[in-house]
Amino acid sequence: MEAGLLIRWLRVVIALPGTVLFVIPLVLLRLTRGPRWFDVAASHSNPWLWSDPWLWVAMLAGALGAFWSAWSIAMFMRFGDGTAAPWDPPRRFVVRGPYRHVRNPMILGVFLMLLCEALVFRSPAIATWMGLFVVGNLAYIRFFEEKGLELRFGADYVTYTQHVPRWIPTPRGWPPRGGADDQARGSERAG
Repeated sequence: MEAGLLIRWLRVVIALPGTVLFVIPLVLLRLTRGPRWFDVAASHSNPWLWSDPWLWVAMLAGALGAFWSAWSIAMFMRFGDGTAAPWDPPRRFVVRGPYRHVRNPMILGVFLMLLCEALVFRSPAIATWMGLFVVGNLAYIRFFEEKGLELRFGADYVTYTQHVPRWIPTPRGWPPRGGADDQARGSERAG
């Protein structure tokens, strides 16, 4: 991987998920809890709290979210020749890894990580932020991003949208590995 692409990705990660997952939640915690904003999360070191099922739901959501996002970033870096940022989008259509199972795995991962934060900190403010972020992205992706992808990638993208769900991952990826469609169109797209 070229150093320039890595630097472009680092800028994107700091600007987008860095703001969404760290800066805004920290500001919200500080505004709603004052100087003792970390007390709830720190109290998870008490053994009895580990029996709280919501903490386990939070940990599962956070781990799945980090996994989906990291896997997505790796696929974009390796095969997409671009970043996830609207100002520096991938130049190649990526239908590999998580993109075979769901159309928006990276942002789905961010949704799950925000859910983890809201549950771990037991924060209505972060839960509200998560709700606003989810609704905003549902609208943005449906009405703007997908139209742009269709213009950039044409029939390949349209076919992809007919087989791969927008939000709920399917266990069976598309296209089927080794299928005729996969082999015939492999040179047209990164995947």
